[in-house]
Amino acid sequence: MPPATLPIHAIRDPLLEALKAQTSCPRLVLEAPTGSGKSTQVPQMLLDGGLSGLHQEVVVLQPRRIAARMLARRVASERGSRCGEEVGYTVRFESQVSGRTRIRYVTEGILLREILQSPTLPGIAAIVFDEFHERHFHGDISLARALRIQRESRPDLHLLVMSATLDGEKIANFLGGCPRLTTEGRTFPVEIRHEPQKDRVKGELWDHIARVYGDFRQNHPDPVGDTLVFLPGAYEIRKTIEALRHSKATRDVEILPLHGELNPREQDAAVNPGQRPKIVVATNVAETSLTIDGVTLVIDSGLARLADFDARRGINTLTIQKISRASADQRAGRAGRTASGTCIRLWSESDHATRPGQTTPEIHRMDLSEALLTLAASGIEDLEGFEWFEKPDARGLQRGRSLLEDLGALDPSGKLTGPGRQMARFPVTPRYARVLLEAARLGCYDAVAEIVALTQGKSLWSRRGQIPEAFTEPDDLSDFQPLLRALHRARSLRFQPQACEAVGIHAGSAREIDRLGALLQRLGPGGDETALTGPLLSRCLLAGFPDQVARRLNRSNRACALVGGRRGQMGPDSIAPPGELFVTVEITEVEGKDLNVLLNLNTAVTREELESAYPAAINQTATADWDPRERRVLALSSTRYRDLILESKPAADPPAAQAAAILAREVMAGNLILNGWDAAADQWVARLNTLAAFLPEYEFPAFGEEEKLAVLEQLCLGSFSYKQIKDLPVIDELRSFLPRHLAGLLDDLAPVRIDLPSGKKGRIRYETGQKPILSAQLQHLYDYPGTPSLAGGRIPLKVEILAPNQRPVQITEDLAAFWNTSYAAVKKDLRGRYPKHEWR
Repeated sequence: MPPATLPIHAIRDPLLEALKAQTSCPRLVLEAPTGSGKSTQVPQMLLDGGLSGLHQEVVVLQPRRIAARMLARRVASERGSRCGEEVGYTVRFESQVSGRTRIRYVTEGILLREILQSPTLPGIAAIVFDEFHERHFHGDISLARALRIQRESRPDLHLLVMSATLDGEKIANFLGGCPRLTTEGRTFPVEIRHEPQKDRVKGELWDHIARVYGDFRQNHPDPVGDTLVFLPGAYEIRKTIEALRHSKATRDVEILPLHGELNPREQDAAVNPGQRPKIVVATNVAETSLTIDGVTLVIDSGLARLADFDARRGINTLTIQKISRASADQRAGRAGRTASGTCIRLWSESDHATRPGQTTPEIHRMDLSEALLTLAASGIEDLEGFEWFEKPDARGLQRGRSLLEDLGALDPSGKLTGPGRQMARFPVTPRYARVLLEAARLGCYDAVAEIVALTQGKSLWSRRGQIPEAFTEPDDLSDFQPLLRALHRARSLRFQPQACEAVGIHAGSAREIDRLGALLQRLGPGGDETALTGPLLSRCLLAGFPDQVARRLNRSNRACALVGGRRGQMGPDSIAPPGELFVTVEITEVEGKDLNVLLNLNTAVTREELESAYPAAINQTATADWDPRERRVLALSSTRYRDLILESKPAADPPAAQAAAILAREVMAGNLILNGWDAAADQWVARLNTLAAFLPEYEFPAFGEEEKLAVLEQLCLGSFSYKQIKDLPVIDELRSFLPRHLAGLLDDLAPVRIDLPSGKKGRIRYETGQKPILSAQLQHLYDYPGTPSLAGGRIPLKVEILAPNQRPVQITEDLAAFWNTSYAAVKKDLRGRYPKHEWR
């Protein structure tokens, strides 16, 4: 579709008028559907409409690097220039701009760093926040910072927020009640089909996709457009392309991948028109921003690989998740841009109805340390009171702040330190910035800069998981050593693809890593370099990852323990360090058949190096451990780094409190049975919970799992084995749980037995959360006035009526009604069998 005919041009004049009408702090929210042309045309409208100064830019924020690059190239082509001239882009470690650039596409973190360097953004006339509905946390923070700059120093700065599925009213309110513009765009009808894989049909997801495409082509033998297949990642894309190429239905079509790891030529081939109909197999990068003209069939797996951060464990997670309904609508809309189309969803309608309406914003699921450091470096000290568009989870904020304090970037009051200000200068995460600072101090900066670059790019190996033996040596102490040798070898080969491939190196990745390393080296101190030894490398890495020290649990497998009580296993790409201890810089929970916490990019450390780097973190503790064979608690004397056990030795006596806690835990787990915790003990707990529920004014405490654990710990105090605790008087400990005045009231208000009219006593059974039950033989209930209850009628009783053989015949909650209704039938049934008993 030619640019001038795109739907967005219908609102060109209202858009410019709305911004020009606001003489101070101009802001606008634009809601326009995917494919309307907003990402490519709106920046040109702002530039051509005279909203930028002579040497000022229109900056467009994009959530993804691939979108920033491709949009810049497309807009440059539309304006008849090369990318990097009038139109360019800046993403992390890569830039195509010049002094003539007037429209610049950037990823969201870039703007935050530019604010840090130039707090008033003098060279920027307008900022366009594109695809804001994706809610990347850098975008949220960038918008808040841009608002503050506009209010305090740049009232002429234009702010425009755009999205296809945005809550326009919410964001407009956040922007101070600014104007909103909406365009419906031009879309064609899209038929939605649901074709989940049947349980009885064998095969993987990619096999099902090939079948679905083949079935569709049987009914549509001559494709009138292209096909777009959505999958969660590059691996699934590769397997699906293989499956499609083996299908007879794809003989006359071109099959192309589209994801962030491809080179620009491959990305352009997927997006640009071709000579033949094509199937583009893509990640969710094709969901927004990038429009592939001519698509009339979408096959949607309904899945996306999303990165999260578990703030409690400090672990990055990379899992395949179901997409939201909003994302599904975005994907389906790709089939109706130029003609009527079809979207085949590979999940059921009932599954669709239960999916979340929107994708969880990144600000609730990512590590916030980098953004918090950038904010602190730009003068925002009150991180809690910052004007968030949507405030992040308190645990995530605390985790990010704690990490920055651990790295020395913030002091305990939350103020930026000198090292923190230096760290904010580096275009890497705070951890790697701290590594670079330490390398500069130790005089090995340039070599460590290459190591940091190796962590930022794509895998250096052409075959993932296969490290060529030519680059490993028997005495290697780090996973980085083979990688550095390979990078230097690729450099010597001038990054020629065939030569690199012959030795197992991915030439494109090596070239990018080399470029990143050179960029980081230019930020360093310069001067003479000390040779990078194993101890120097481990010292640098420990500075940035002090909380990611791990210990191998045994030599027979890759299982490891980490600081923080975490568990994981060395990744398949990792060499096994010769010692037990190592520092890991990559902890990721990866979803496969099971969820596995993998530790990659590992470097051996020694206990002496830990003690030298962090002497205050080394501590001696007396601990206790459970011996399941002996069924007793053993005493251990442990040397720890933080909470990671480095060494344990038997000791004389276990700490009493720890021993009691271990015994109580084993009882709670059902591994140890206490003879004293019998039916009477269970009834005591149920009686207490009944009073807590029915008589709240007495303030009886409810008794749950936590209370049971506390009682057991007190009961076991002073004991070290099962033999010592199995016959202890549990009921006495339970009674001591209550204050003396409540203990007496419990027996009065919730008795075990009550008097009956016959002179006998009836037994009461209690159950937590239920009305108590009085069990009594029918003849002993004659003359009972009304329905039995406790506590002056406050606690009603169910009545379990027993036959003379003590077996239940009926349960009632209204004894008075029983005599007038059911009694006659019960009497008739029992009287013949028990004629000697009294029957009224």
